[in-house]
Amino acid sequence: MASGTFHLSGVAFITGAAGIGAATALAFVRSGCTRLALTDIQPLTFTKDAILSINPFAEVLTVQGDVSSASFINSFVSEIKARFSRIDYVVTCAGVLSLLLRSHETPIEEFDRVAGVNWKGSWLASRAAPKCMLELGQEPLDAHPGQKGAVVNVASRVGQVAMPTASPYCASKAAIINMTRADAIDHVQDGIRINCVCPGIIRTQFMTATSELEENTN
Repeated sequence: MASGTFHLSGVAFITGAAGIGAATALAFVRSGCTRLALTDIQPLTFTKDAILSINPFAEVLTVQGDVSSASFINSFVSEIKARFSRIDYVVTCAGVLSLLLRSHETPIEEFDRVAGVNWKGSWLASRAAPKCMLELGQEPLDAHPGQKGAVVNVASRVGQVAMPTASPYCASKAAIINMTRADAIDHVQDGIRINCVCPGIIRTQFMTATSELEENTN
C-alpha cells in the first residue's frame, strides 16, 4: 500500500504486530488509517513509536497477549469495540516456527504450541472480528460501499509446498489457507471479504533470533 494510492479510514485490528504485523501496521498508517488495535505476545513499544513517528495523531491501542487464548481474543475485541466502536480491517499475522524435527521426533506439546498460535490463533481472530462487525451492524465505509469489513489471514508458501522437518508448521499454514476459503464463502453474503496471503521468508526480529539460535546450537 503506497502512500497516495489509497486513503484508508476505519479501524485496523492486527495480530503479530511486533513482526510482520509491524510492517503491516505502518503500511496502514502511511495509507491514511489513523485508528489501530495491535496485539502480540512481545512488547509493542517499537511498533507504536514507529506509527506515531509517521502520524503523531494516530490512535493506537496496544495490548500484549496470547492469540491462542480465546478469552484473550474475546477480551481484546471487546476493548476495541469500547474504544473505537467498529472494526473494519483485520490482519492475522501472529505465528511461530516449529522445532526443525521430523514428525516422529516432535513432541506432542510442540505440535500443540505451533497449531495453537498459527492455526487456532488465526481462527480465533478471524472468527471474533466478523462477529463484532455483524453485531455492531456497522455501516460500510464511504470508500467501500456495500462492504462491512475485510479480513486477511497470513499463511505461508510452505502451506502450499511443504518443507522438511517442519510438519507442524506446514500443517498449520495449510490449515489457514483452507480455513480462509471456507470463511470467505460463509461471509460473502455479509459483505465481509476474507482473503489469505502466502509470503515466503520475511526477515523479522523473530526470524533473526531463530537463525542466531540455530547457528549457536549447530
